[in-house]
Amino acid sequence: MSNWIKVCAIDDLDKEDVRRFEYGDRVFAICRSPEGEFFATDGHCTHEHTELADGLVVGYEIECPRHRGTFDYRTGEALLAPACIDLKCYKVRVDDKAVFILID
Repeated sequence: MSNWIKVCAIDDLDKEDVRRFEYGDRVFAICRSPEGEFFATDGHCTHEHTELADGLVVGYEIECPRHRGTFDYRTGEALLAPACIDLKCYKVRVDDKAVFILID
């Protein structure tokens, strides 16, 4: 069963920023693009399970703070080693100035 879960208010996340979000035993990374769009991925790097919310967001990439592997947060694609396994992405919607993600 899938559910739309409220993550934060749109004003809680600046452009080119990332926010950690927990739901149950899962962690997600919520990113905001330079144009103000929101994206959601798994919250841990696929290389060594480091929290991506502690990383750097530049343009459409999020960099893992541990070994500097990078991902395209729009697609989850691993772009720079040592990250070589893509992140899972989640659907996002904005409604009434709040950000929601679809969690299955």
